[in-house]
Amino acid sequence: MIKYKRILLKLSGESLSGFQKYGIDEEKLNEYAGQISEVSQMGVQTGIVIGGGNIFRGLSGSWVSDRVTGDQMGMLATIINSLALSSALRKLNIKTKVFTSIRMEPVGEYYSKEKAVMALNNGEVVIIAGGTGNPYFTTDTASALRAIETEADIMLKGTRVDGVYTGDPEKNPLSGKFDKISFDELYERKLRIMDLTAATMCKENRLKVIVFNMNKKGDLRNIIEGGNAGTEIY
Repeated sequence: MIKYKRILLKLSGESLSGFQKYGIDEEKLNEYAGQISEVSQMGVQTGIVIGGGNIFRGLSGSWVSDRVTGDQMGMLATIINSLALSSALRKLNIKTKVFTSIRMEPVGEYYSKEKAVMALNNGEVVIIAGGTGNPYFTTDTASALRAIETEADIMLKGTRVDGVYTGDPEKNPLSGKFDKISFDELYERKLRIMDLTAATMCKENRLKVIVFNMNKKGDLRNIIEGGNAGTEIY
């Protein structure tokens, strides 16, 4: 049984680096591709947005002159990650389509809702790169935007932890985990699992989000089948 027929999966760039400090870890890339391949073959229409923090994050270089330039470099990093994931999926005989929010033909096709939905309906895994195409917006916001535009049933945020906690579980092992939490409570508790712009978009458009551990094999499929992995934000 499939609970969600169309999803938007948000992956962090840092997760692709595995145990490395930066770059793309081939084993982790192939592991993610395998999980995505599994749900795609179940008939789930899958859209994906990937961050670029494993390659470049905003103003992480002191030599970057301004925020706009830094964010544009970050957009290019997301395109590299998207091409890598597309390649890994094609090796598994999964049809993919890479769209970019800034014009980069022939690297990727310029994004539009109509083309993305058509590709999803054709059974292709749609990877949307380049963030929103604008500076000052995170890939969390890009994920929310693309999920709403493509009319996804749910946005799945794959992270290194298995849900939303009262604190950072990597720093404080006594942090408690939420099974469910509202967007309003996220604000009140100042839990930064996603940025405020993304959270507001999801709330206003009634888009449910599930935060889960992408590194735990089987959790993605479990969610698709209606399991209780991760934390639901509503």
